[in-house]
Amino acid sequence: MVVARSIALKAVNTASLWGLNRSRFGGLPKVQTVRALSTIMSPPSKAVVYEHHGPPDSVTRMIELPPVEVQENQVCVKMLATPINPSDINRIEGVYPVRPQVPAVGGYEGVGEVYSVGSAVKGLSPGDLVIPSPPSSGTWQTYVVKDHEIWHKISKDSPIEYAATVTVNPLTALRMLEDFTTLSTGDSIVQNGATSIVGQCVIQLARYRGIHSISIIRDRAGSDEVKERLKALGADEVFTESQLEVKNVKSLLSNIPEPALGLNCVGGHAASLVLKFLSFRQGGTMVTYGGMSKKPVTVSTSSFIFKDLSLKGFWLQKWLSADKAKECRDMVDYLLRLAQEGKLKYEMELVPFDKFHSALEKALGKHGSQPKQVIKF
Repeated sequence: MVVARSIALKAVNTASLWGLNRSRFGGLPKVQTVRALSTIMSPPSKAVVYEHHGPPDSVTRMIELPPVEVQENQVCVKMLATPINPSDINRIEGVYPVRPQVPAVGGYEGVGEVYSVGSAVKGLSPGDLVIPSPPSSGTWQTYVVKDHEIWHKISKDSPIEYAATVTVNPLTALRMLEDFTTLSTGDSIVQNGATSIVGQCVIQLARYRGIHSISIIRDRAGSDEVKERLKALGADEVFTESQLEVKNVKSLLSNIPEPALGLNCVGGHAASLVLKFLSFRQGGTMVTYGGMSKKPVTVSTSSFIFKDLSLKGFWLQKWLSADKAKECRDMVDYLLRLAQEGKLKYEMELVPFDKFHSALEKALGKHGSQPKQVIKF
């Protein structure tokens, strides 16, 4: 009992340096100074935290968080891998519409192994592979304690790096292909930002369903190699932006039908190129899910009047908030099966947790175009 009390007192003193308890870091409970001998405690956790919003490479730091009690309905998970997503960066910057209260632990998705469970938890056991589903803040730490309902048990055969990244990007790709227009075998879609993880997933999911894909990429050194890589994933046509500076882009499509759906994550001129393909048919739809260029989408009046063009937006966070937990988990299982079978893949770089800030620099674009950065614990 003396030992348990001394651990708890040390934990309280450590947390008091921040003027907070660990519950502020990913929803962990406050440490109590008096414990029963049967109390389950988490191990200490190493975490990437930020006390205020700002440039991620300036405001984040790695600290040790004290052990906390695993309450009866909670599960302690030893994290195995977690990505650095653009939305994670935006949350730290304070510009993302939904973000945790600071101070906070970074991260939003990941995969881990159940370390211990509370006395009332059913259906989860130590050793199970789990992901937070829907995603939940605070995954950039070695141990996470959350309510059991947060955790979704997945197959132990799931590739760890894909389990860590399956929700934010692949699920976005799947929902956009399913939610905005009815696509049948032989139909086609067009997208910009094709080298992104979402773009790569769109190509593969479309091919798996017999849907043609037209991809638009930036003009840059090595664009021929990029084209070949995207075609190897299943893209039917890949064009640089400069190749589409022609009056009739339809002539470039050979036997591919005019696309019914366009996907835009760039904005500006790149969005106009997507619209160029949609202008050849009635009732086309362009879905915007990002704005990397930070430039507006411009559409001609005639496209609305004479072509009945529709412009839509998609935000995964909003979709997930609409009581979609079970549907989300079913789709995650589907996507992980595809990854396990080699039918869904994308480029990632696994980085040890102690090299987090090197990975963060790459994710911030300070070293040019880089693969998705995935932290491995």
